[in-house]
Amino acid sequence: MAHTEKISNFHEDASLTSGMRFFRLTHYRWWFRVSLYTLFVLAGQCAATLLGRLYYDKGGNSKWMATFVQSAGFPILLPLFCFFPPLELPTTSAPTNNYSAKPPTISTLIGLYLGLGLLLAGDNMMYSYGLLYLPVSTYSLLCATQLAFNALFSFFLNSQKFSPFILNSLVLLTMSALLLAVHGDSENTTEVSKAKYWVGFLCTLGASATYFLCLSLVQLSFQKVIKRETFSAVLEMQTHPSFVATCVCVVGLFTSREWKDLGKEMREYKEGRVSYVMTLFWTAVTWQISSIGLMGLVFEVSSLFSNVISTVSLPLIPILAALFFHDKVDGMKVMAMVLAIWGSVSYIYQHYLDDSITTKNTRNEASRATSEVC
Repeated sequence: MAHTEKISNFHEDASLTSGMRFFRLTHYRWWFRVSLYTLFVLAGQCAATLLGRLYYDKGGNSKWMATFVQSAGFPILLPLFCFFPPLELPTTSAPTNNYSAKPPTISTLIGLYLGLGLLLAGDNMMYSYGLLYLPVSTYSLLCATQLAFNALFSFFLNSQKFSPFILNSLVLLTMSALLLAVHGDSENTTEVSKAKYWVGFLCTLGASATYFLCLSLVQLSFQKVIKRETFSAVLEMQTHPSFVATCVCVVGLFTSREWKDLGKEMREYKEGRVSYVMTLFWTAVTWQISSIGLMGLVFEVSSLFSNVISTVSLPLIPILAALFFHDKVDGMKVMAMVLAIWGSVSYIYQHYLDDSITTKNTRNEASRATSEVC
């Protein structure tokens, strides 16, 4: 009898150990994916922003072309479908999974991708105006307000709760934006009129709000429409709306007649024709790298977390802009940067607390499930 009990206890301990090892392995894989997506966002966003500014500084002037390259790089993602085919079955083993096995209809997907693509095209155009009329440092700091917009959209669309840390972050980011607005009166705008400065300011705010409305809608779409927990779903959510946005930009490029000036723009580009083409090419590539990182973070965590990671590049872009474009970084901008970083840290700390609680609960559930099976 004692021998049988020892064998039973041995199998129970072995099953529990095996379950904990599987959980740890899965958790480490999740962190690897999140870290990889984070690297994509930081590197892609910094490079794309600086290259976009370089295009304008060296003689580029087509706002539709600057908008076009923000979405036109999606074909580089198509080979990934060979490694992540879209015919994977939905996951149903996760205890918190709310996805249904019923796939969406073709008409629903067309409407979804068409709507997101139109929003993306309008958002990219507003970003182009902001980058044209604002210094890179002011532009990047102002983009930090996206956290405030995304928190509001996540609250209404994704049931995101407001903790004290999130509220603190919203207040700090709002103060940072207000400082930049006041600072606009003393900004060095010898090359840009006050009217154009405020157009860029308002367009950047509008772009921040629109883009992270898109991210909240993407997260909602994963939950309610796509209903597949696969990387191919992330690729589809990136490539299809990008295709729609690219088509809109092509139409805008021709209807605005800006295409007639592209040949002259290329010839008069200060760094030469090859540099002109490579600037546009790498801008398109880096925007796609950043976008796939954002979509991956929305899929793996939430739209709010992806927004937080995108603002981590906040202290990097103004520093790089000061080095490469000689942007003026005075005391007011430094104060705005400190407030924005403080607000971002509040968000990150809140997600750290949420992740700790989730990890602890998952371990407890795994332990109880293993004990019940044994």
